[in-house]
Amino acid sequence: MHRRSRIAAVLVLTSAGLSSSAQLSLTSAVDLALKSNPRVRVAAADVNKASAALAESRDAYVPALNAGNGLGYSYGYPLGQPSVVNVTLQSVLLSWSQRDYIRAAQAALQAATLTLNDARAGVEQDTVVTYLALNRDLAREQALNDELTHASQLVNIVADRLNAGVDTALDLTQAKLTAAQTHLALLNAQDETAVDQVRLAHLIGLPLARIATIAGSVPALAAPTAAPELVLPEGPAVAAAFANAKSKQEIAWADAHKVHRPEVYFAAQYSLFAKFNNYALFFPINPVTGKSVFQYNNAGIGISVNWPIFDPVRKQQARESDAEAVHALAEAEIARDKEQEGHTQLARSTAELSAKADVAELQQQLAQQQLDAIRIQLQPGAATAAGPQRTPKDQANAEIDESARLVDLLNARFDLQQAQVELLRQQGLLDGWLRAAAASPTVNTTP
Repeated sequence: MHRRSRIAAVLVLTSAGLSSSAQLSLTSAVDLALKSNPRVRVAAADVNKASAALAESRDAYVPALNAGNGLGYSYGYPLGQPSVVNVTLQSVLLSWSQRDYIRAAQAALQAATLTLNDARAGVEQDTVVTYLALNRDLAREQALNDELTHASQLVNIVADRLNAGVDTALDLTQAKLTAAQTHLALLNAQDETAVDQVRLAHLIGLPLARIATIAGSVPALAAPTAAPELVLPEGPAVAAAFANAKSKQEIAWADAHKVHRPEVYFAAQYSLFAKFNNYALFFPINPVTGKSVFQYNNAGIGISVNWPIFDPVRKQQARESDAEAVHALAEAEIARDKEQEGHTQLARSTAELSAKADVAELQQQLAQQQLDAIRIQLQPGAATAAGPQRTPKDQANAEIDESARLVDLLNARFDLQQAQVELLRQQGLLDGWLRAAAASPTVNTTP
């Protein structure tokens, strides 16, 4: 059987065996993850918070309107200001620091937006890789089941040959060991499948259940680049780190400007004093009207100037903010260096994994061709005196080897896919690849 036909058959049998499971396409899984994953929700909440902080810093120039009252009883000379209505307006009129705070808030919003983009890309990547892993797991389980069936047949064949005096007890023990090792590999594969199903369920926010993949919903991945020195664009995580550093620097400048520069505030107030208090008793009488000159309606407007001459607290606060800015910039530079190192390593490892996958493919093809040759030689009338005499034992061994090579190929293909998905994310092409999957729901049947 041809390699692709063999893999397709494995996938079909796997889907048939899991018909009771919930089948989910790749794009559906990614859409669910982006809507419900906590990492995306946390990053989106941070964006909303940063947006509100920016609006708050800008609204410092917008007069704040407050209304209240101070009703109360007074005896003797009135204490305080018992007013029926008290309305105040206050805002920043001039502040060198406020402009820096606004720029800091803008940079913080940019950092939060970039962090959200990075969180979305990270969730997309995790979901795709987990989906591909589960897709591999299900196909690998079927291949290992086939291998275990062939290993059990080999045990029976060797036992019959032992009874006939053809094989030895050592041969039977070796056959049993092969069957036991295959059974252990199957159990390990089933455990890995269960873990990947749980992980995928957590990513997409669905109750824990047996989730089956749809192999045809996975689009083909581009061939790895042959240039290990591939220059990749700066990722959103690094850009967010530098935007955060810029925000910290703006805050440091704002705090430094508050040390020796004045701040000017606008203020206005209106108060309607209560008539039932005894305020009028303590004001002089107007000789013309014969009434107290006490005024019930009162208003005031003006500016307030605050010029710090010596304020050690503000000075130390400016030093603290400057240190935080230096710290944030150093962290951004470290993140950039690590990302560049990761780019180089990823480009080289992708090329290496591609070569390993080619080797695994050729090994599987060779095992398949050897198995086909043995099957032909075992057909009636096909035996020749020139060639070796084939037996059912040879066929069972070849079938075991072919299934084992198929498992190796599935693992090698997944390792390559995992690196290719990471490369797509770092190139900023993962969204486009997923859109292609949505546009062509049945584009590929080879894991």
